Amino acid sequence: MDDTTPLAPRPSPETPASTARPSPEARSYRDSIHSAGRLWTVLALLLLPGVPLAYCLYYGVVPDGGAILSGILKVGIIYLPIGVIEALTFGPILGGGASYLAFITGNLTNLKIPCAINALEQARVEPGTEEGEILSTLSVAASSITTNLVLVLGVLLLIPLTPVLQSPVLAPAFAHVIPALFGALGYLFISRNWKLSILPLAFILVLFLALPVGLATSVSGGLIPVTVLVTIGWARLLYVRKWA
Repeated sequence: MDDTTPLAPRPSPETPASTARPSPEARSYRDSIHSAGRLWTVLALLLLPGVPLAYCLYYGVVPDGGAILSGILKVGIIYLPIGVIEALTFGPILGGGASYLAFITGNLTNLKIPCAINALEQARVEPGTEEGEILSTLSVAASSITTNLVLVLGVLLLIPLTPVLQSPVLAPAFAHVIPALFGALGYLFISRNWKLSILPLAFILVLFLALPVGLATSVSGGLIPVTVLVTIGWARLLYVRKWA
């Protein structure tokens, strides 16, 4: 052999995590998750209009097309941007399997996301990894099953427990369930990075104090994308100035 012939570089004994290719088992798992997720997403999209359509066919009634379009536009102008933002925001946290399951069953912000984040933190697993994707899928599945069981029990026990739930002692507590729930969720996220929450909280507080009560309530859903943009800009400023 000629001494001037260059030798091929020896492969590194350890492949960095950033360049490591997923194993065949991981690719097979993700392929199956995406196949099942797309199938059930299509079925869910068909079932959502299928139920009212079945009622229309059974009773022989045809709803007004203009009223339907008007209602869709009023809701869509708020929830379409929110849906896109949630998919881009929560997708990297949940992973493939948990994303399909969470977006089909709903209650992402108040149930699914806190369950997944808490499970990842308790197991000390990073989001976006194979372990994190499996763990978030299991946590979201457990949350969905628990939610459905609670709903079934609620339906079965609604009439027997109505006098108890409407009693003067418990009525004030049930009137504050939603503020208590979102207050706890707010503390969970704010306590992790209180500097990041200063500007978004101040922005929303000043805006709601300045707007009339009726107008503030009607546009509250549309303010979510605006607040997200404010938060992203503030986070960028904190990062560039090294204030975080």
